[in-house]
Amino acid sequence: MTSPLSVRRSYPDGSRFDAVQMRDGWPLRTFEWPIEGQAAGSILFQGGRGDIIEKYLEVFDHWHGLGWNITAFDWRGQGGSGRLSADPHVGHCTDFGVWIDDLAEFAADWTKRSAGPHVIMGHSMGGHLVLRALAEKRISPDAAVLIAPMLGFETGPLPLSLVAWLVRQLARFWPERAAWKVNERPAPRGASRQNFLTSDVDRYNDELWWKHEKPELELGPPSLKWLEQAYGSALALEASRGIGEIRLPVLLIGTYGDQLVSPAAIPRFAKRIPGSTLKMFDKSVAHEILRERDGPRDEAIALIDALLGKIGAGR
Repeated sequence: MTSPLSVRRSYPDGSRFDAVQMRDGWPLRTFEWPIEGQAAGSILFQGGRGDIIEKYLEVFDHWHGLGWNITAFDWRGQGGSGRLSADPHVGHCTDFGVWIDDLAEFAADWTKRSAGPHVIMGHSMGGHLVLRALAEKRISPDAAVLIAPMLGFETGPLPLSLVAWLVRQLARFWPERAAWKVNERPAPRGASRQNFLTSDVDRYNDELWWKHEKPELELGPPSLKWLEQAYGSALALEASRGIGEIRLPVLLIGTYGDQLVSPAAIPRFAKRIPGSTLKMFDKSVAHEILRERDGPRDEAIALIDALLGKIGAGR
């Protein structure tokens, strides 16, 4: 059920933003919304490429209402965590490994200072990074949830390895150049960004409202170097033996209507993760499942709530 604007477009009472310095002094913009009294557990939620914390206040309100501490941070180089390119509109990254290091460092401290059980959730690129950190044994939560995770890309008739090689050659010369001009992906002029993300107009407009209020948080297309790293990391994850060694509950939620990441890759990875649970929505559901129209969104949240209840009951 769609929450009122007061939930979606304002910061909740009792929440706070801060800047946490990483090992190299880089400040990450963090969000904390603790429970007063005894908590059911703690959630660390990580968004996707170009995401901002504000986009998920509605779902945070739901889980906080169930008694869970909520924590999130903007990835280095986006949102309120600075930029890695001279052009603040370009989403740049020279090495996805830096983000894995940030997640591992932050999660280690978060686990020590927050009430268990601990559940780490990741959307899109965040889901990719969470799964990679699990496979590399860099994080050890009690459970993980991957929503529309970026586990592969649709590259048409060309194999991903060939496309990755071509992008790598371009990135050698123009690493910080935008991979395309606008939108979340290459698209014809006039293509609807909203259609890539969600069929829910109100929730899409929430994002636009926040970026109007805080334009410094907005990010544009990725750099060629980001794209090179994304393809290379996806290929490395595909070859990782660590996927089959994950020994904690993992819920994967995807949609066959996804136009940003490969829908086919999500079931393929689910089969490789022992004891994982998979839910795939039909083609009417777009990439941002937790910001979709009420029906599929509520179904996805119910699946996550069931996992939270199971993890909490097992403590």
